[in-house]
Parts: sequence; structure tokens; C-alpha cells
Amino acid sequence: MKRRSFTLRLFLRLLPVLALAAAFPWYLAFWLDHGWAVTAISIVVLLSLMWWSLRRATAPVRSLLRALSGTTSSYRDGEYNFSVYWPGNDELGDLVQAHRDLGDVLREQRQGLVQRELLLDTMVQNTPVSMLLLANGGDGVQRVVFSNLAARKLLHHGWKLEGQRMQDVLETMPVELRDAIQRGGDSLFAVREEEGDEDDEQVYHLSRRNFHLNGRPHDLLLIRLLTAELRRQEVQTWKKVIRVISHELNNSLAPIASLAHSGGELVRRGKTERLEEVFATIEERARHLEGFIRGYARFAKLPQPQLQNVQWLQFLTSLQHQIPFRMEAIADDLHSRVDIAQLGQALLNLLKNAHEACSEAEPPNDDVELRLTRLPQWVRLEVLDRGKGMNEAVLQNALMPFYSTKRNGTGLGLALTREIVEAHGGRISLQNRREGGLCVAVFLPV
Repeated sequence: MKRRSFTLRLFLRLLPVLALAAAFPWYLAFWLDHGWAVTAISIVVLLSLMWWSLRRATAPVRSLLRALSGTTSSYRDGEYNFSVYWPGNDELGDLVQAHRDLGDVLREQRQGLVQRELLLDTMVQNTPVSMLLLANGGDGVQRVVFSNLAARKLLHHGWKLEGQRMQDVLETMPVELRDAIQRGGDSLFAVREEEGDEDDEQVYHLSRRNFHLNGRPHDLLLIRLLTAELRRQEVQTWKKVIRVISHELNNSLAPIASLAHSGGELVRRGKTERLEEVFATIEERARHLEGFIRGYARFAKLPQPQLQNVQWLQFLTSLQHQIPFRMEAIADDLHSRVDIAQLGQALLNLLKNAHEACSEAEPPNDDVELRLTRLPQWVRLEVLDRGKGMNEAVLQNALMPFYSTKRNGTGLGLALTREIVEAHGGRISLQNRREGGLCVAVFLPV
């Protein structure tokens, strides 16, 4: 189609008006010769004719502008089912086509947004995690503004919760969940089924997040059922315990049985000179097995710490008599309330591990150091070695019970240390040293 300029089209439409305007002086001179009344009437008629011609010439453009204005308003309101048509292949045609393309893009974006919203709503509604969104209304009362299917089933027998006062919802919740929500923050709690035994107890994790939406504070509560996951982890843990115990028992009982048989043969043949060696080996393996079982029992039945005031300088100096390590100067007045026996066992485990790591380094060394630092409300103990350190996988699992990279390790040393530290209200962390080796940091309350 041949392209025509909009300026040329407008000029052709305005040509009659221009012709009337050009002839106006001659009309005026002609009618002045016939009197003022006739002249005035003629001027009015001529100007009206020019006005009508001008409006007729610009009518399509004005109609197009009104259409563009209307579709723009529709776009603003989220409606994209309107389109504008212009018959000419000119500049206005380009403007209409650009406007039509904009509408197509907005329509596709709106459809994509609707599909994503539908997908997100489907995922949120069908997730097994109970989700509850709370907001403070104008009256200062906290109300539920959103709840998914899991939340409705858990908290309201499947009925909708939107619009209800949170205080009313709390009254219908199990007391354990109500207490966890009122405490605030994240927590782990158990809910026992009505008239059920201990096996009917359900374990939940509550997560709470705060944010602002449209200038108003909102609370998002996420309640996740952990019973099945915890039971699965419990089964896996028991399987690992059985494997470790079976391995250790076999390593001790098999040599004992073999040596007992050998001892019997020696007695039958009258060769009693080697019996002392046989019995010594049997005793060594039996004591090793006894220590192994004692370690499991100590881990499973760790008593509550009996706290007493301890001066750190005196306490750590006594540890140096049991296992060597370097130590920086410590103030005489630095003290804490700890269980001496339990914390001593924990530090001995860490120092023993540090010496083992140094002996496996290349070249072997005995560079084991203990540092004590006073922090606000805390005391930080650091056990440092110059061994090989740990890779990422070992760092993540080293504090887990029964996890060990040693061939004959039980995986209870660091786990027991962690239990002792946390029983004191502290925490423990592991990280590799930049120059090589490992740093085990223990934080204890003052």
C-alpha cells in the first residue's frame, strides 16, 4: 500500500477552507458595495461555512484522539481488550500501530502475571506448611488476612479464617501452640492428641516473620509438622548406632573369642608360657569394650550440670597437668559458674582431638594452644591446633552424634562436648584457621 503523508491528507481536507479564506477579501469588497446588512450576513454565513468545513476536515483526527484517550484509560484500569483502528498509512497510522503493540504487550504481561499468581496461590494453598498472615486493623486489633488450606485444617477445622480476630483464633488453638505464638520468635513444640498416649504426640516448628506491606505491619506465621521427619531421622540414627555398636563389638569380641580358643589349645598342649600374653590381650580388648559402652552410657545419661564458681586460671592449670597445651596469661579474677567435671571432660576431648590432628599433620607437631577471652556476658574458650583442618562436609557434621572420620572412632567425643556446652547455656563452633589447622570456639555465659 502506498504511504501517504498525514500532512498532505490534512492539507487536502482543509483545501476548501483555505479557498474560502483566500476568497474572503473579494467577497468582502463585493458585499460592501451592496450595504452593511448584506455584508454582515454574508460574513456570518462565510465564517460558519469555514468552521463547518474545518470541523469536518479534522473530525477523523479528533475521533482518533478520543479513542486513544479511552484506550489509555482502559489500560490504566487493567483492561486490555480494546483496540484502535486508523485507515490511513501515515504518521497517525504509525501512532495507532504503536499503541496497538503496547496493548498487546500489556495484555501478554497481564496474562503472564495472572498465571503466575494462580500458580503461586496453588502452591501456597497446597503446601503442607500452615501459613497465617496477620495485620493490625484501624481499630488496633490484629486480624487474619490470609490463611492457606493447611492452616484452616490445623486451626479451624477447615473453615476460613480471614477477617477473624487473632485473639479469638488463639482461644481455639491447643495450649502448646497458643503459648508458642504468644512467646514470639521461632520455637519447637509438641502437641499431644486428646486421650492419646506418648506415641500420638505431634511435633511442630513455628517460624514467625515481621514485615511491612502497604505501610502496615504484618506478621507471617509458618507452622510445620515435623513428626514424620523426626521419626525418620530417629530411625536413621538408631540404624547408625546399631552399625557402630555392632562394628565395635565385633572388633573386640572376635579377637577375644580367638584368643580364648588359642589359650585353651595352649593349656591342652601344656604350653602355658604364652598364656600371660593371651590373657593380657583379652584384658586389653575387654577394657576397650568396657570404655566404649561407658562412653555411650555417659552420652545417653548426661546429668544436669552442677554449677559452682570456678577460677579459670586455676582450672586450666590443672588441665595442663593431664594433657600439655600452651596458654596465654589469664587474669586471676576471671571466673564463671560451671560443672567442673563435665567441662573438664569436654575440654579434654577437644585437647585430645587437637593433639591427634597435629600428629597427623605434615610434618607432625604438638602446637596445641588454648585461649581464653572475656566478652560482654560471655567467656570464649578457643582450642587451636596446626593439623590439616576439616573439609566443608566434615565441618557441617562433626558435631552430630555418631559421626566420625576415624576408622575406629565412635563419633561421640565432639557430640558429648556439644551436649555439655549447651547444657551450660553456651554454644560451640568449628572453623578452619587461615594459616592451617582448626579452631574450636566454646562460648559460655559469665
